[in-house]
Amino acid sequence: MQPIEKIQHRLAPELSRMNEIIRESLATPNALMNQVVTEYLKSKGKQIRPILVMLSAQFFGGVTPDSLYAGAALEMLHNASLIHDDVVDETMLRRNLPTINAGWGNHLAVLVGDFFVSNALAAGIRTGHLSVITALSELGKELSLGEVDQICNVREHHFDEQSYIDMIRKKTASLFMNCVKMGGQTAGADEEQIAPMVTYAEYLGLCFQIRDDIFDYYNDTAIGKPTGNDLREGKVTLPLLYALAAAKDQKEAEKYRQLIMRGNLTTEDIDTLVDFAKREGGVDYAYDYMRACQQKANKILEMYPESEWRECFADLFEYIIMRDR
Repeated sequence: MQPIEKIQHRLAPELSRMNEIIRESLATPNALMNQVVTEYLKSKGKQIRPILVMLSAQFFGGVTPDSLYAGAALEMLHNASLIHDDVVDETMLRRNLPTINAGWGNHLAVLVGDFFVSNALAAGIRTGHLSVITALSELGKELSLGEVDQICNVREHHFDEQSYIDMIRKKTASLFMNCVKMGGQTAGADEEQIAPMVTYAEYLGLCFQIRDDIFDYYNDTAIGKPTGNDLREGKVTLPLLYALAAAKDQKEAEKYRQLIMRGNLTTEDIDTLVDFAKREGGVDYAYDYMRACQQKANKILEMYPESEWRECFADLFEYIIMRDR
């Protein structure tokens, strides 16, 4: 049994109640909306984000009804972002199933995504915590800004590591950070108690995105996208950023920078860039970066008493780095 499966098993009652809240929140008198939503919810994925909410709540005293609604709110907001992303990226499959836009068209997909956002805010209000509602609204802005930052990095050809890290902090890590924060808040912990674990979640979120980006350098149909898909969209991620900066032959690196800036990359161009990133140690560097984040995160965990929930946090980090999809 993988670490994530053990954690899911430990949190099974809480996750079951939270998913029931999601189903009830999204139920409507409209038959078409119900059909689309029901089909979409058949594939829940690993539910890493609500797991983080529940883990944090257990870590700081126990899951409450407010924790369940906070987890439901974050999961619905996350899914709204995925639905909208699929429209923008013209994605046809997610988790090996047709996306909403593939099956029903962009118009309906955007409306369903908006419906998820509205219900996420409604679930947040049910917690009665102003901090949760504030966090949800701030998070919506961070996620949007992260995506806009990525567009800017592509258009302006930013090839520096810091721009990439700043972007994924907004795009991905911000959601992980708010999961831990809301879990702690709804369990009754104060800001001082929660703050170190929010930093822990930041490291975890950065590594989640970096691991996602590493998938782009290998062809695996189980992941659902071909090698170099990010490069096709003009996105230069950590392995290639490192290779461009650290290459022994900077003339070669400059040639590849110019190739990326030209755009409209062919399959042969992408294969060349992927091989270059691997040859220059870009993928190894990305793994080293994640392990360095993990070491810092483990030092944070050591500040808290030993418990099964502390162990779960450590196991989750290892899973994030070593997962195969």
